[in-house]
Amino acid sequence: MKLFQKNSMINLWRTIRYNLKIIFAGKFLWFLLASFAFYLFFAITEVINNQSVGEGDIYNLILFPGVLLVFYPSVFGIQNDEDSRILEILFGIPNYRYKVWLVRLAMIFVQVFVILILYGYLSSVLIYPVKPVEMAVQLMFPIGFLGGAAFMFSTLIKNGNGTAVVMILVGVALLIMSESLARSQWNIFLNPMELPDNFNAIIWKGIVTRNRLFLGVGMVIFLLYGLFNLQKRERFI
Repeated sequence: MKLFQKNSMINLWRTIRYNLKIIFAGKFLWFLLASFAFYLFFAITEVINNQSVGEGDIYNLILFPGVLLVFYPSVFGIQNDEDSRILEILFGIPNYRYKVWLVRLAMIFVQVFVILILYGYLSSVLIYPVKPVEMAVQLMFPIGFLGGAAFMFSTLIKNGNGTAVVMILVGVALLIMSESLARSQWNIFLNPMELPDNFNAIIWKGIVTRNRLFLGVGMVIFLLYGLFNLQKRERFI
């Protein structure tokens, strides 16, 4: 029994490692380093420019590094499959591609979630005490929404560079719109850790709840539509 469990764990680890290698095309370390570099840059800037730092500032500080972590695997995942010549194999096994991509997406989001917790702990030590797990949960809503959108567009465009351009344009548009939607439930970048001045706390809590529901439902719809697009074999092969 112990030997069977050991072999199962070894096979599981090999499967995870292989899929991570395909997802990130051997570039995960570079994206992790880039994410950490942006985190340090924003952290130093935040400390220098602000006399008082709160949870809302830490939320904004970690958001972009988190988006960067989910950006590459979501945008280039389909192209990496094609470049590694396993896309034909996935489409050759009925319904197998759904299981593969569901597992991969779960791995991506779990991995990003763990790294966000680490960023939260680091922020608590270096800048301002926060609850790392709660912070990571809140951050996963916009990050998951954008990651799901990137995956959906990648199944429509089928080209990593083209998807990246589209997502950058979408991101810029959302940032511009966030100014006018600052206190709206439709704001993708709504900061739940920062209560606006002269704003009722109960009303704000309701807005945050509806915003999280909107982002969660949007993420699920994007992911399901992306998986649905994988049914159209003729578009990929």
